[in-house]
Amino acid sequence: MKGWTTFTGQAVCLDVNDIDTDQLIPARFMSQPRVEGYADFLLHDMRRNADGTPKPDFILTQHPDATVLLAGKNFGSGSSREAAVYALLDSGIQVVIAESFGDIFASNAINNGVLPAVVNPENWHALRRAVSKSSIDCKVDLDTATLCMGQHTVAFTIDEAWRLKLINGKDDTDLTRDYQSNIDQFRKIRYQQYPWARPAAQN
Repeated sequence: MKGWTTFTGQAVCLDVNDIDTDQLIPARFMSQPRVEGYADFLLHDMRRNADGTPKPDFILTQHPDATVLLAGKNFGSGSSREAAVYALLDSGIQVVIAESFGDIFASNAINNGVLPAVVNPENWHALRRAVSKSSIDCKVDLDTATLCMGQHTVAFTIDEAWRLKLINGKDDTDLTRDYQSNIDQFRKIRYQQYPWARPAAQN
């Protein structure tokens, strides 16, 4: 994935607590191949009527180009499905701001280049007032761990290792590859000391 340090986009607010991964992408869509995209499934049952037509008053229907989502607390709770992050990405959402996140969701987000920015309640409500019921430009800076929205510049919390993963565009596999030379050296010494541990060559 591509790393990033600053990001500027259009922010909207979905003031709903406890949005879980089954709401982010309902299970009945999980058989859809990723290559076909998951954007149409994001928050499907919240943003669409029973016949599948979009609800005109839903915030993402009104602002389909939004790339920053200010969400209620405990965002991404529930199951571990990584497709919840894919649905956000395929819809263009690069940053989610909330008071708290589901742990597994947050980890999946980082590994796919999406920032789960944790802000305290006071700052969350200040941002909520800035967004109002419309949309607003938002700038996120990973170097300073701050975001600007309207007249408000607030700090967000992120694990330092996660911050560096986003900046460098690395997931867990990439971090392991950083130690490839150490791994190769260990394997060489291990096979020298314990030759019986090496699988026999196949003819």
